[in-house]
Amino acid sequence: MNKHTLILKISALIIFIFSALNTLDAQNEPMAKGIYEPNWESLSQYSNAPEWFQNAKFGIWAHWGPQCQPEQGDWYARFMYYKNTWQYNSHVANYGNPAEFGFKDVINIWKADKWNPDSLVKLYKNAGAEYFFAMANHHDNLDMYDSKYQPWNTTKVGPKKDIIGGWAEAAKKYNLPFGVSVHASHAWSWLEPSQDFDGNLTAADGAGKWWEGLDPQDLYAQRHERSTGSHKSGTIHSQWDWVNGASLPDQAYLDKFYNRTIDLINKYNPDLLYFDDTALPFYKISDVGLKIAAHMYNKSMAENKGKNEAVIFGKILNEQQKECMVWDVERGVPDRPQSKYWQTCTCIGDWHYNRSVYNQNRYKSAETVIRMLIDIISKNGNLLLSVPVRGDGSIDEKELAIVQNITEWMKINSESIHGTRVWSVFGEGPTAESVIPLSAQGFNEGIKYSAKDIRYVCKKNVVYASLMGRPDSQEITLKAFSKTSPAKKLKVKKIELLGYGKIQFKQNNDGLTVTFPENAPKTADIASVLKITTNGSSKH
Repeated sequence: MNKHTLILKISALIIFIFSALNTLDAQNEPMAKGIYEPNWESLSQYSNAPEWFQNAKFGIWAHWGPQCQPEQGDWYARFMYYKNTWQYNSHVANYGNPAEFGFKDVINIWKADKWNPDSLVKLYKNAGAEYFFAMANHHDNLDMYDSKYQPWNTTKVGPKKDIIGGWAEAAKKYNLPFGVSVHASHAWSWLEPSQDFDGNLTAADGAGKWWEGLDPQDLYAQRHERSTGSHKSGTIHSQWDWVNGASLPDQAYLDKFYNRTIDLINKYNPDLLYFDDTALPFYKISDVGLKIAAHMYNKSMAENKGKNEAVIFGKILNEQQKECMVWDVERGVPDRPQSKYWQTCTCIGDWHYNRSVYNQNRYKSAETVIRMLIDIISKNGNLLLSVPVRGDGSIDEKELAIVQNITEWMKINSESIHGTRVWSVFGEGPTAESVIPLSAQGFNEGIKYSAKDIRYVCKKNVVYASLMGRPDSQEITLKAFSKTSPAKKLKVKKIELLGYGKIQFKQNNDGLTVTFPENAPKTADIASVLKITTNGSSKH
């Protein structure tokens, strides 16, 4: 055993002994009292997402932090510490050896000098967003708010601004429910490769440095032995649930995460809380995540006259857990409608700003976003869309054009999105009949829709039929209204093409045949929406 390993083992033992004396019962952020207790059975009283969220359908997310500063894409703060990765090579070329200029120093040069939360949230509101999300921290462990428990936060380092406070103020101004995403549970293992460079620095090493007075271990959290196989960057995926040789966080780390998150909830009053975890943070090794969920639900009930209006998201949920929170599908869409309300989260580029995505024109188009949204709501879900923010706090002109194209489509067709519900038939056409399985958290996006793909939702006595593009023939038959369909008893009174007006139709045993106008609006190139008014309730 070398000297470095011995020091780590002794440090870990000291921390373990100290932590054992400071359990969750001694935490100084109390859990809100109420009907919810920190266990799955109690949380199952949640049952389903609140009505306001089911009505909203579309949210926009600023997945933004210091990893956007280098403009080198996702997981930069991890891959910059793995030699011979493209992000390591880029880091060395731009900043030097990570042992001398590590991620803590990337934070220092991140100033967010062009950040204007008011103008961005206003832009997203105009684009049809019904809620807004901001990232509170990532796996890099920096808190983007005035954090009582994390000295490494954006009011003290980097921008020297309360980022979450600024986003929350703008969301309130534009009457958008506000969400925060919390990813920091995995910093413990995610930042392990930093141990080969500057990840073992202590407060004493800061004498005369820009970070004097701060302890790098509050950021890196690396006073522990590394996870099995952590010298290979991909091993962490099999260890995400703290299994398969993952180094397990000590009690002090768990306590700090709990306190940071409760402080965040109490200080900024988010309506929505997203965890980048399977189910809840640490759920296989600790009740920390369960306590946070119970706190947020009880707090919401106390503030909403006994009604729980909060939304908490988790990934890869089992059936019991889907009773307790909202299932989030990352970069994917289930191929069939879900009985419980759910959400897709995706991004038009990389989660963290990537200059090569811009240079190579690899952003999702407005067409792709809108068609995904239409598919998702037909299956009882919402879409949360990230628009990558540059390190300086701005979005680029290509992203702006995409948001503006979404805005133009929404101006004409938003009634077919917001406030709708699933219908007796979710869709028809090639992709509706395909089996497209999810992989892990999701990861099955990239479906190629065509105008032959039709999706349905309803609202009172109206059915909205959305064609994924402009049809190539004047006559289109909607088989969902055939004599063998669940909708066979509905009599159609009139049909309008949104953005155009009334159109001709005929209803018979084969379905509903409509005559599509040659001069349909330009937005029909993205998706054409037929508003079908019937003689009775169309609600599923």
